[in-house]
Amino acid sequence: MSLLLRRLWSLGHGKPPVSLRSSLFLLHSKAISTSLLQTPPCNIIVAESCGGGLGKLVVMYFNELECTDLEKKVPLELVNDEDAKKITIGASHGWIATLKEDGVLRLQDDLNPVASDTNPKRIPLPPLVTLPHCQTQIITNVSMSSSSPEDDEDCVVAVKFLGPQLSFCKPAGKPEWTNIKIENPSFFSSRVMFSKKDNMFRILGDGGSLIGSWDPSNPSGDPKFQSVRFKNMPKLSKAKQNLMDMCCRSEHLVESRPTGETFLVKQYKKTIKITKAGITRLRTKALMVFKLGEEGNAVYTQDIGDLNIFLSLSEPFCVPATSFPGLYRNIVHFDDFDESGHVIMYESNMGKSSHIYSRSSNNMSPYHIPPQNIVDS
Repeated sequence: MSLLLRRLWSLGHGKPPVSLRSSLFLLHSKAISTSLLQTPPCNIIVAESCGGGLGKLVVMYFNELECTDLEKKVPLELVNDEDAKKITIGASHGWIATLKEDGVLRLQDDLNPVASDTNPKRIPLPPLVTLPHCQTQIITNVSMSSSSPEDDEDCVVAVKFLGPQLSFCKPAGKPEWTNIKIENPSFFSSRVMFSKKDNMFRILGDGGSLIGSWDPSNPSGDPKFQSVRFKNMPKLSKAKQNLMDMCCRSEHLVESRPTGETFLVKQYKKTIKITKAGITRLRTKALMVFKLGEEGNAVYTQDIGDLNIFLSLSEPFCVPATSFPGLYRNIVHFDDFDESGHVIMYESNMGKSSHIYSRSSNNMSPYHIPPQNIVDS
């Protein structure tokens, strides 16, 4: 099965068009950046079983576009088993959040490609507290304010549950949950992200027209709200508009820490198949990117410059292409349980539209891992 998954990934995520491929400088071996300080962004592919419930981790570095076998051993239950869908409930800064039958939410560094496999870090958080008329079984996503939850006393973990509950915890010291009930239903199915620029946890409301912000040092039920006004909307053909109207839409906030920019991404997925088991398979059919200004203006763009945007079940992030030779500029990557792919953006003045490359997948761990510090590993 693992060999099949590797083959499908290579065929599907595959190579960009020849015109783009010729401009890529493909690294080999460990695919480190020219600064020798960080690994490139990568995607979890599979784990090759080596006995004892462990497997050798296989990743794809995005500047190589091919599978890389690591010597790192990881629990198979986090990557290959069908239970991985139930156990892993989010990721941030390279840490995986798990929630097993014991009801304990843990932060684990197992899928971090440079973290130790002989001394993995597992940080249990206090038992979840369910607010009245809320639930804590279905989790939308997890976000962290820093990459050091084990020793940074100021690191805050935010957990967004499906519905009105949002919970915060500081793992270092004596952790306890601060639980918030969100009154506005437009946030019930949204994801939480951390803005380093504003030092706030932020949630984008359904449709993207409202942003709620919570202070990590003093989260309360009285968040700050900001209205979003969409500008420079593209003219869509009737066929394109009809297609988008048939799609399931999701919105993502992602911050480019190197440039200080914030982007609002709208992703449109269409049902392509319903299996005999009643499982719906979706495929990305359209994607729109907006640059979010200080005054709440979201300006449509097809040019994000040197950046790559990464959307998956991890907290979204941005990486400059020039930081890792082999990355092509102006691309949005996306990954989910049933789909992987990327969108090649084009500058508006070129008169071209963005092009979507997408394939069906069966990835039990659809997580993009941001660059990790090699010197600290």
